[in-house]
Amino acid sequence: MAQLERLRVFPVKGLGGTDVAAADVLGGGTLEGDREFALFDAEGDVINGKRTQRVHELATDYDPDSGTFAVETPAGETVEFDLARERERAAAWFGDFFDLDLTDLTLERDVRRGFVDRREMGPSVVSTATLETIASWFDGISVEGARRRLRANIEVAGVPAFWEDRFVGDDAPAFEIGDVRFEGVTPCGRCVVPGRDPDTGAVTPDFRERFIERRRETFPEWADEDAFEHFFTAMLIADVPEAHRGRRLRVGDPVTVLDR
Repeated sequence: MAQLERLRVFPVKGLGGTDVAAADVLGGGTLEGDREFALFDAEGDVINGKRTQRVHELATDYDPDSGTFAVETPAGETVEFDLARERERAAAWFGDFFDLDLTDLTLERDVRRGFVDRREMGPSVVSTATLETIASWFDGISVEGARRRLRANIEVAGVPAFWEDRFVGDDAPAFEIGDVRFEGVTPCGRCVVPGRDPDTGAVTPDFRERFIERRRETFPEWADEDAFEHFFTAMLIADVPEAHRGRRLRVGDPVTVLDR
């Protein structure tokens, strides 16, 4: 049976994710606690993995109940922040660590939508089988490694690899997790981040080339290829209709494919 296998939110954009047992869909259509905070420079540009590979060097842990965000450096230094109350202190620490000559780094907060890349869209969705398949394409990449490289919010088990591809294109169906409806918006074209080791930032040789080759070879027959601009794509970006926002997702919820 198809079910919600994992919910993962990323409290600070660009840094590590945290598994949660449940999450509300916010009024803006994203998940509670996802990319709620983000670091910006004085020009208003976000600090993330596209900007600096050093984000991969930080091990993070987040307690959603207390709001405590713990960070460990490669040298073993550990520091904790109350993100809601210590934004200036956190921004100063991250500015020193990243060493980007940033004089006015700020930690901003958005509780309505979070700082997701696609501001008008909702959560990202992938199947466990997709992660298993992608991991099998590369020596030395585990399923958890693929999970951390792709950084999806919602993981669905009990379905085939690239199940999520069916929800874009002409006449694509919708799906429901528990009582929350999801409609596909766009396949997620990938950037440089999935091609790096999530712990070290080291580039996996020929990642993009091999990924595209294998993706083309295994592209599912149920997907609408015209909805994909290229094959360096994995994961679905979905939308939750306004009438379904404010509802709660829970790990273990059943997943059902619907007609539009």
